[in-house]
Amino acid sequence: MNNLPRIHYFLLLTTLLTQLPLFQSSYHEYQEALSKSILFFEGQRSGYLPQDQRVTWRANSGLSDGWTYNTELTGGYYDAGDNVKFGFPMAFTTTMLSWSVIEFGDLMPPNELRNSLVAIRWATDYLLKTVSQPNRIFVQWTRSFSFSVPSSALQRCMTELLLSVKGPRDLYGSRNWAHHAYVHGWMLFGDENLASSETVGDPHADHNCWERPEDMDTPRTVYAVDAPNPASDVAGETAAALAASSMAFRSSDPGYAETLLRNAIKAFQFADSYRGAYSDNSNIRDGACPFYCDFDGYQDELLWGAAWLRRASSDDTYLSYLQNNGKTLGADDNINEFGWDNKHAGLNVLVSKEVLEGNMYSLQSYKASADSFMCTLIPESSSSHIEYSPGGLIYKPGGSNLQHATTISFLLVAYANYLERTSQAVNCGNVNVGPYSLRQQAKRQVDYILGDNPMGLSYMVGYSDHYPQRIHHRGSSLPSVKDHPEFIACKEGSVYFNSSNPNPNVHVGAIVGGPSQDDSYDDNRDDFRKSEPTTYINAPFVGVLAYFAANPNFS
Repeated sequence: MNNLPRIHYFLLLTTLLTQLPLFQSSYHEYQEALSKSILFFEGQRSGYLPQDQRVTWRANSGLSDGWTYNTELTGGYYDAGDNVKFGFPMAFTTTMLSWSVIEFGDLMPPNELRNSLVAIRWATDYLLKTVSQPNRIFVQWTRSFSFSVPSSALQRCMTELLLSVKGPRDLYGSRNWAHHAYVHGWMLFGDENLASSETVGDPHADHNCWERPEDMDTPRTVYAVDAPNPASDVAGETAAALAASSMAFRSSDPGYAETLLRNAIKAFQFADSYRGAYSDNSNIRDGACPFYCDFDGYQDELLWGAAWLRRASSDDTYLSYLQNNGKTLGADDNINEFGWDNKHAGLNVLVSKEVLEGNMYSLQSYKASADSFMCTLIPESSSSHIEYSPGGLIYKPGGSNLQHATTISFLLVAYANYLERTSQAVNCGNVNVGPYSLRQQAKRQVDYILGDNPMGLSYMVGYSDHYPQRIHHRGSSLPSVKDHPEFIACKEGSVYFNSSNPNPNVHVGAIVGGPSQDDSYDDNRDDFRKSEPTTYINAPFVGVLAYFAANPNFS
């Protein structure tokens, strides 16, 4: 028999197999991924960078923030691939970084615990500045153009645009303007005891430029909003961030922790005293909407802030608040979502800790909602209704999908810890779900993100040999000021945005928006829904990775 065709078939099969991505369970270096997920935040820093800055392709930026009000508002984080500081997602990022340290910090190597605290403090130092003046809130917001949307048409307009992939786009596709608001958004708050600056930078001008943060020359004018205007959503999240971070710093810097808690209490007092969404203020409505409206209501942030203050202070005042306001503020609404704009699932898991470990049965309704949420995540459960991609990724429409995978994975691992400490399980009707099953669900998400997916691609930049090369990120895609010290103006960056070359600066640790519902991913800088990293994708992943780094043999 002639063996030549058989050899040809073998060579052809070998060639095809080497070109196909591997999709198999593999061993992951969770410790490496943890270190890189924390390092990412150094690439998002705004302000004066310290001598020990490890991301060396970044330099000082945003040094004039606050000057028009004679206020020092430097620091904080750029939330994503742009050069704007949005306070609401920054506060949520801070809460989740702090929760990661509170729950899993004792599992972290000492150097990574230190790096995590440094990352938290870079945000909290800024948030403290935003609450530094009495009777005033700051908004840095200069509009390149202005228009008004009739309030009766606003919700319809937002819904149509959020569901459409053909909405108006800015020059660099940083999101159509409605979708950008949904993925990011916000501004500020203030009261008779404090001031806040929650957004710094002009989103319109910034998103029509492709320039390094070190070069940015778009407007960063500060506008003020005074009490008693409401902003329960932003104030509530800021209270949560400061309260949670006070717990993270309690052992290493008790004085700083006390400062954080004191300001958290003031922020919550404002949030509860002047109830309403910040975008309800007539003097900022046209500027805030439809760009950065509160889409899911302010009530969840009130309960979220109270829950964190209860945990940070052990003050029965906040226990009573959770007991007495749960129904009126929608705590019983089984909304199976957790992110910067919707705190319901996270709130229920957080409060359940006191029910499970402290036998606080007056809060049982929160635990019932947490149990219900967990059951929706278990495919074997009769109440399962969370959507998964064919490759096993938790999927929700709207872009930047990995934010859902990382936040839900965090809740799975945190709730598993609470259940394990009390030897309990969740009754999902046809199946009882224990800590092992919850951790198993979380591990599937973690491993998918790190490369066990149909694309064989790590969605964390710099992890493994295969990861996105063309992320939607200005600083990463433009040459570093160290390599190209000459100024690159707003439109001069277009050549880099449109280039098919990999980004010159590898943004190590950045987790991009992620694949489509069918698990496909095109490594395309223009496809911001998939290729743009955000701080609030990474923050909860820090805690999840800390758990699996300490338990690498979990399977």
